Amino acid sequence: MGVKIQNILEKEPIKLEEMKYWVAVDAFNILYQFLSTIRQPDGTPLMDHEGNITSHLAGLFYRTCNLIEKGVKLVYVFDGKPSILKKSTIYKRKEIKEKAEEKYKAALKAGNLEEARMYAQQTSRLTEEMVEESKKLLELMGIPVVQAPSEGEAQAAQMCKWGVVEASVSQDFDSLLFGAPILIRNVTIEGRRKLPRKRTFITISPERYDLAKNLARLGISQQKLIWIGMLCGTDFDEGVWGIGPKKALKLVKTYDSFDKILEKLDVEMEWKPVEEIFLHPDVKKIKKEEIKIGELQRDKLIEMMHEKHDFSLERINSALHKAFSEPLDSSQSQLKKWF
Repeated sequence: MGVKIQNILEKEPIKLEEMKYWVAVDAFNILYQFLSTIRQPDGTPLMDHEGNITSHLAGLFYRTCNLIEKGVKLVYVFDGKPSILKKSTIYKRKEIKEKAEEKYKAALKAGNLEEARMYAQQTSRLTEEMVEESKKLLELMGIPVVQAPSEGEAQAAQMCKWGVVEASVSQDFDSLLFGAPILIRNVTIEGRRKLPRKRTFITISPERYDLAKNLARLGISQQKLIWIGMLCGTDFDEGVWGIGPKKALKLVKTYDSFDKILEKLDVEMEWKPVEEIFLHPDVKKIKKEEIKIGELQRDKLIEMMHEKHDFSLERINSALHKAFSEPLDSSQSQLKKWF
């Protein structure tokens, strides 16, 4: 879900070709995007001949190749064990998926394919098997992977703070609450998109958020940005009903105590554990030299993507040729040319 503070933040446009540096990608975030968007017109996900869902692999492989071709240096960060405070959010997500599945079946029965596809996108589930497949695919491509002890987004943000990477890549603004100096959004969903139930198309472009600049412009500290998030609602708390980012901003600029804000609103909240998650997240220390690239294992990759999951051999070879500057018939990796 993520915290909804976009309305008070300023962004800067950025082109993928300008991102010729290391970025830490919130893996679960983008895998869910691929599972949601890569579907048939009736909402059916991409599958192989045995009925295994492959939407996540398609998005991960082709988008990663595309980003490498443009010079972006990637390290994918995977979630570990979720915080106990996220239990309510996980339950709500489950309810949303179940309701969406009912609406999806009803829309299919009525022959409304556009509506069926819309609801189908809300039913996406990322299984442990999908996660392991994704890690394996990245390993075969030689792409670094970091396993976070808890929130992948928190780990990516800290890696950015430590200077291991230049930016954190995610769709969620929680990255800023976790202290990511630079957040870049829309990296994996760049392009033209149709709005649901409308004949209107919009262009989605990458956007960059500078934490220090935004804090200075808003006249608040990192801690108060976290307070704004908690008032609006995060993955770890429900927030306060009726409070959006603009009202929250006024409150944190008026009061220097979160307890005084709650007193003013006449509400109760167990807020200190939530603040602690953002101020001191459960992460593991990573040094820049630990982010190592591997060799492209072309034969094993083709075995996985083409022979096991039915992806077009021609498309695979074409993507590898563009990303890694290899001859189309080469079996030797030239991944290091990426650098």
